Amino acid sequence: MLQLKVIRDEKKRILNGLRKRNWTAAQLKVIDQILKTDDARRATQKDLDDTLGEGNRLAKEIGALMGQGKKAEAEALKTQVATLKTKSKGLEERMDILKNQLDEMLYTVPNCPHKSVPKGKTPEDNKVAKDWTKPFPTLPDNALPHWELAKKYNLFDLELGVKLTGAGFPVYRGKGARLQRALIQFFLDEAVKAGYEEIEPPLLVNEDSARGTGQLPDKEAQMYHCTIDNLYLIPTAEVPVTNILRDEILSLKDFPVKMTAYTPCFRREAGSYGAHVRGLNRVHQFDKVEIVRAEHPNQSYKALQGMVRHVESIMRKLELPYRILLLCGGDMGFASAKTYDFEVWSAAQKRWLEVSSVSCFETFQSNRLKLRFRDENGKTELAHTLNGSAMALARIVAALLENNQTPEGIRLPKVLWKYAGFKVID
Repeated sequence: MLQLKVIRDEKKRILNGLRKRNWTAAQLKVIDQILKTDDARRATQKDLDDTLGEGNRLAKEIGALMGQGKKAEAEALKTQVATLKTKSKGLEERMDILKNQLDEMLYTVPNCPHKSVPKGKTPEDNKVAKDWTKPFPTLPDNALPHWELAKKYNLFDLELGVKLTGAGFPVYRGKGARLQRALIQFFLDEAVKAGYEEIEPPLLVNEDSARGTGQLPDKEAQMYHCTIDNLYLIPTAEVPVTNILRDEILSLKDFPVKMTAYTPCFRREAGSYGAHVRGLNRVHQFDKVEIVRAEHPNQSYKALQGMVRHVESIMRKLELPYRILLLCGGDMGFASAKTYDFEVWSAAQKRWLEVSSVSCFETFQSNRLKLRFRDENGKTELAHTLNGSAMALARIVAALLENNQTPEGIRLPKVLWKYAGFKVID
């Protein structure tokens, strides 16, 4: 959530940033509405403070009059105090209404893109920050897409997932299940080696947690909601892990805070249909290792580049063709100030598949989370938060199967041999 002070002090920058997100003139009017409502809140707060102050002054005067035996005069002032209390109650109720109105409007405003974020409306407008320059894998003439390879080698079963749950819930089995476990352990080991503390969080979160990282109210339609207990299945480990820091005040020596977690992720993916979602291209449950950081504002974009290098190192070790995209304003997530996407080449499908997003949120999440730190002068400021997929398994598995198929079987990259316990799927 954007800070009111930032909207007020840097209105022009905020408006330009929202235009970069392709907000229309009609949508931009909410900024003036926010400021107008905040003006009303400030005026009401001043009126309330003055009323409470006058009430306190009269209360002291009543006490003095009673001490002097001037009961009649004291009783007269009590009538004024009663009137002021009634007024105060009305002002407090108005303050609550204005605050709720402000919050509702602020929750609708996405983060302001960093100045380096390119303009654009669709994924086609994203900027290629690093392109693949080596030859793509050469596949045999009878190469198969990963969903056909899964049937051939009995790696995962989409139809069985439909029987057990529904479409988009694959059942991994045999070497497919072992490959999943191998990738999870490899990704976690790489994160721990990079200095991230391993966390095993809950898979369900409450409304406060979902709101703190920006899933509510923007993405509630994409989350599975357990209505009886009012809990949400997590769409990513980012949600519970980042919320570990909710309502915390860090010291300078705490930076950087680095955490990693493996979790299953659950996403409704409403409205996703067509050939591009076949197999593991888009599923409702998938495994992912997430990296999360809290940083001093002066270090957050340096940290972002470090996270990009970390994900890139994993891609290299997996020997997969990849490219890195700097997302344009129209393709960024609601809470992000700057995002890099990693895409892997799917050789049998002959298309790029997104496998990781690495983002800096600046103070957008920490403002909701009330995640602060105390500076050298003892003043509290909002920290910056970041996260990244390191990495999401479903499409990585798809690319590994397709890109490494040979007439003798599917050869795993060397880095996975010790984790999987086998070199070839045959």
